[in-house]
Amino acid sequence: MRSSGQVSWRLEDHPKLPKGKTVAVVVLDGWGENKPDEFNCIHVAQTPTMDSLKQGAPEKWRLIRAHGTAVGLPTEDDMGNSEVGHNALGAGRIYAQGAKLVDLALASGKIYEGEGFKYISESFEKGTLHLIGLLSDGGVHSRLDQLQLLLKGASDHGAKRIRVHVLTDGRDVLDGSSIGFVETLENDLAKLREKGVDAQIASGGGRMYVTMDRYENDWNVVKRGWDAQVLGEAPHKFTNAVEAVKKLRENANDQYLPPFVIVDENKKAVGPIVDGDAVVTFNFRADRMVMLAKALEYEDFDKFDRVRFPKIRYAGMLQYDGELKLPSCYLVSPPEIERTSGEYLVHNGIRTFACSETVKFGHVTFFWNGNRSGYFKPEMEEYVEIPSDIGITFNVQPKMKALEIGEKARDAILSGKFDQVINGLGTCEHTK
Repeated sequence: MRSSGQVSWRLEDHPKLPKGKTVAVVVLDGWGENKPDEFNCIHVAQTPTMDSLKQGAPEKWRLIRAHGTAVGLPTEDDMGNSEVGHNALGAGRIYAQGAKLVDLALASGKIYEGEGFKYISESFEKGTLHLIGLLSDGGVHSRLDQLQLLLKGASDHGAKRIRVHVLTDGRDVLDGSSIGFVETLENDLAKLREKGVDAQIASGGGRMYVTMDRYENDWNVVKRGWDAQVLGEAPHKFTNAVEAVKKLRENANDQYLPPFVIVDENKKAVGPIVDGDAVVTFNFRADRMVMLAKALEYEDFDKFDRVRFPKIRYAGMLQYDGELKLPSCYLVSPPEIERTSGEYLVHNGIRTFACSETVKFGHVTFFWNGNRSGYFKPEMEEYVEIPSDIGITFNVQPKMKALEIGEKARDAILSGKFDQVINGLGTCEHTK
């Protein structure tokens, strides 16, 4: 709503909800309804609470779509994910999301006309272009076809030496599919080499063990990636990336492949990041790129010993944190999500409590508030983060911190201090 050219924050009273009652917003990240069969874990599981809610008031039970165009993704074939779901819930409306914005920029060629690409291209003459990201067609954090287009576009616009640092998936796509993705990428790079471009895979590792940690849960994950990508050091060395993935998969699945580097005939790493190079993190989703972005960009970084801090030109596919302006350069402008529900509520005197555990905390704060860190009005909001258990996988402890989050929600409601209580819970899918 706007008044005299200014934003009006006034909200009308709800026609049915009585004043003075606390509203609980419980987000079950990954919960959904689909055809019942033996592979549908929610159908197979015992879910007495959800069953009672559904059967107790069937007239109030509503199903909403959490994928495709309903949450700003390019097509109905695109699965939803935590980022787009919480963006839409927090904003209360649909915004074109990262994947769609990147698609449009690549299709139109505008990505190569922007300041971000111009910035990194200044390294093309003498330096190497490094591309770091998730090698997958899952469409949650990245897409293989976008990487392929970026490789072609960069080479067409002057990149003479390219190194790709791959992170294998097996989480948003089937475990074992990494081999096919690496083979496809190797074929693309071979075609570039035929055109005179020195293009190779330089390093790799599984997404949950190398680079893609989030919310500062475990900096060792980022360090393992840094050592391979920047220093050219890893416990496993191979001369061929397909061979590397096949061999390492004998003892680990795609998500948890240990870091590896590709070396030449002299056992020397083929693509460490050095002074004068350009780096692009090609994931469009923010949460699992922010930590690496800090390591690549912050001069006073102290989370682990980087050994070397190369002078590079770095850009993200998008800007991953609008509040931190991180990274400072990016290839595609992110969605400008403004006037979120949280901002409206604090302007209307609604006190909000939000709680989740570390691996989901940003979902009910950062994503919920339109990819914005921090508070709108600290005196009106309280955010509580419950530390996640490091090193315990979700299949071993599927309940995660649900009990602790529930207790905090109960206490917040009983305190009488808050009008809205938001809780983010992970569920049995754990694919994001």
